[in-house]
Amino acid sequence: MAAWQDVERAEPEFAQRVRALFDAHRHKTIATLRADGSPRISGIEAVFEDGELVFGSMPNARKGADLRRDPRFALHSATVDPVEGSEARWPGEAKISGRATAAGPVTDGPAGDRFHADIAEVVHTHLNPEATMLVIEWWTPTHGLRRIERG
Repeated sequence: MAAWQDVERAEPEFAQRVRALFDAHRHKTIATLRADGSPRISGIEAVFEDGELVFGSMPNARKGADLRRDPRFALHSATVDPVEGSEARWPGEAKISGRATAAGPVTDGPAGDRFHADIAEVVHTHLNPEATMLVIEWWTPTHGLRRIERG
């Protein structure tokens, strides 16, 4: 697993594109696991801070309880549709998955729990310049950056 700064060091251009997608909108979506193992999707705010991806959970929120019990998560950037006729300019969407590490209480703003992301995978899905192929790029600490195109 890795911190966000490890992604930035290994693949700066890829990390910049992914971060831009996460920074473009305040609200993201996080998937956690309920006690029975079924998935839960929740809205969340996440930020890149001092080389880390961090997010919080309000006191007694289900997503925080999920993460304390089973730290696995998947975080998704906001999704926007490609503009018809300008599909090649669609920035795509980004996903980050891994394990959340408890980092104590939120120190600014409303009370809550703070988590750091221990990153297992980062994905950027977008279109090629001709908008004829779906491009999937993904980075892992073990294999680095990989890419496939699907038509």
